[in-house]
Amino acid sequence: MSADAADSAGNPSSATAGTPATTVTTATTPRQVRRRRSTNAPKPPVLQQAAKTLSPKQIVGFVLGLVLFLVPFIVDVPGLAEPGERMLAIFLLAIVFWVLEPIPLTATAVLVILLEVLLVSKGAIVDPTGGDAALADTVLPAADYFAALANPVIILFLGGFMIAHGAEKYGMDRNLASVMLKPFPSNARMTLLGLMLITALLSMFMSNTATTATMFAVVIPILKSLPAGKARAGVALAIPLAANVGGIGTPVGTPPNAIAIGVLQEHGISISFTQWMALAVPYMLVVLAFAWVLLCLTFIPKDARIEIDMESRWNTALDAKVFYAVAGLTILLWVSEPLHGVSSNIVGFFPVVALLALQVMKGKDIQALDWPVLWLVSGGIALGTGVGATGLDAWLVGSVDWTSLGGLAIVATLGLIGFGLANVISHSAAANLLVPLAVSLAVSLDNVNPLLVAVVVAIACSVGMSMPISTPPNAIAYATGEIKIGQMAFIGMVVGGVATALLVFAAPPLWAALGLVG
Repeated sequence: MSADAADSAGNPSSATAGTPATTVTTATTPRQVRRRRSTNAPKPPVLQQAAKTLSPKQIVGFVLGLVLFLVPFIVDVPGLAEPGERMLAIFLLAIVFWVLEPIPLTATAVLVILLEVLLVSKGAIVDPTGGDAALADTVLPAADYFAALANPVIILFLGGFMIAHGAEKYGMDRNLASVMLKPFPSNARMTLLGLMLITALLSMFMSNTATTATMFAVVIPILKSLPAGKARAGVALAIPLAANVGGIGTPVGTPPNAIAIGVLQEHGISISFTQWMALAVPYMLVVLAFAWVLLCLTFIPKDARIEIDMESRWNTALDAKVFYAVAGLTILLWVSEPLHGVSSNIVGFFPVVALLALQVMKGKDIQALDWPVLWLVSGGIALGTGVGATGLDAWLVGSVDWTSLGGLAIVATLGLIGFGLANVISHSAAANLLVPLAVSLAVSLDNVNPLLVAVVVAIACSVGMSMPISTPPNAIAYATGEIKIGQMAFIGMVVGGVATALLVFAAPPLWAALGLVG
């Protein structure tokens, strides 16, 4: 019961405010008055709240997470220095807590940052280097871990949230839906296909996070037109799936692509914009088609229909017009990033400043944004920072005897590592950790093509999308409240697993046959 409700229940004058009062006079004794007061008096608020209990899954998660956290402190991990062992403890705890949720996802995210500051930073409670100067480079200042809370991706995310919230406030979401969905029939499955195609196309040329934030302005009224349950979850899941998969298509679609191209250039290997598209777009379309079929079979009944009022009713107030202009300019700058060279993260801060300065959005609009989701993404970024700084990434990759594996086995192993890691930390962090190591490894071996390895690992990092912390588009979708963790994990693992299998077993022979890779 809320505080207001409790007050009304215990205060007859507030409960009947605004209604005629009826007075009944009865004879009562002092003892009856005391008994009546005792019976009707509200209980202290703490007694009215049911105690929160952990489910069996949460209890298992809490115990397992703590046990795995302690193991690297008790058992000496071969080949891993003290900072790496401490980071391994945090890494294992984060994985278990994010999967089994003994505490909220956001709580785990900020716990990761705190543990990194306390255990593996220069401000650690006990020096992780043990005085060994050779390990000094593995220990970052505490500020580097706190910086995850203001990472450029978070700023981009904030701008996307501002646009999405403003679109709902000024009715732009319904009007966008009416314009973009006119070519598609009211059949729910075909409408879903339209949404996924539009999302994937936008995500090829602009940030998948920005695409997701923009598209959810279209999807919110569609969700409201559907009955609560599987159908809503299916539509909500379609947007991050399409955004993540669509970003694979071009070098500018998602950071892992750009990271791969940059690392290849450092090794004297170049890949053009069109060559990347030739490699990625056919693969992207196949994965997108599979994801659409899976969503339809799992969540969308064959006869389901989505009825949307297709009439546009644009808000003509001055504030609304200013918002439309700022939102349109922001999206245009995101889409044209390859032309002007201004980072989408920097562009993402423009609507925040412009809308507040022009008083189109106010303090209460800032409060309405989903800040816990921003913290959730920050935790994934901080985890990736720690894994890279402490050498845990090199230990994970170096734990395999690559010389005993064939070329296909090496590509498959690196792809699986990328897919697995990208499910628990951000795609950009996973690519930053793995692509340089994978390309260096490929260059050192005779039977592996570095270009092939870079493309496979980068794309594998983009299809790791089974958790809200896997990628910002997932976090945005989870913030709608329409998706359960189990649903996201199932769809993400099936689509990502099939996509990874195609990537490591089917795509390389086809690319080689077409002369796209040597």
